[in-house]
Amino acid sequence: MATYKKRGYKPKNKEEEVIIEEQESTTAEVFNTLDEGASKTEAWVSKNQNYILGAIVAIAVVVLGYLAYQKFVIEPKDTNAANEFSYPMQNFNAALTNTAQKDSLFNLALNGSEGKFGFIDIIEEYSGTPTANMAKYAAGMAYLNLQKYEDAIAYLEDFSSDDNIYQALAYGGIGDAFSQLEQQADALDYYKKAISAAGDNEFTAPKFLYKAGVAALQLEKKDAALDFFNTIKEDFPTSKEANNIDALIGFSE
Repeated sequence: MATYKKRGYKPKNKEEEVIIEEQESTTAEVFNTLDEGASKTEAWVSKNQNYILGAIVAIAVVVLGYLAYQKFVIEPKDTNAANEFSYPMQNFNAALTNTAQKDSLFNLALNGSEGKFGFIDIIEEYSGTPTANMAKYAAGMAYLNLQKYEDAIAYLEDFSSDDNIYQALAYGGIGDAFSQLEQQADALDYYKKAISAAGDNEFTAPKFLYKAGVAALQLEKKDAALDFFNTIKEDFPTSKEANNIDALIGFSE
């Protein structure tokens, strides 16, 4: 049993005196060890303080440099890119509604005209800006509509967004391009990514669940197709994709 030594306490017998001496010895050893450790740490810090300070300064320079670059380079650059973005977007939107001139309008959106930038120019001139990133998405979709599927895949794969809808549509666009190239396994992989990005969005989720199910059927993966179609029926019963879902479920069983 441990003995608590009060100030001025005298051991009652020899045995208790030995115990107290052992406790004092152990305590002294612990404090000596701590002192030695602290001394070694202080010595190491003293010896390497120039390196430590240099590392701290280097980190601070990197952080401040990054913030300054964002503030004084990227932000003004992106403002200019956004101003240039309106012209190709006008042509892109017009192409979606004007089927007679669809191809020419998509090409204008991609390549620009009469000194106006197209999506490709913005991507090259304003690389690293959020607007250039969106131009990659728009360029990929334009190429998809022009049936230039390899180009569509290249630009859409290079696009990334924290916006789940845009990211889902980009993955789905890549899936559509692979599907048109008759690479159904690749198409299915990207439809799955689109489903994951879409989450519970009532527009994008059932859209890509349906496409994934069709791709799975083409690959003779009926169990996978059944899972996709059942998810539409159970989770998105009011979507347009749910209209004929029972027939597809029956075909997949």
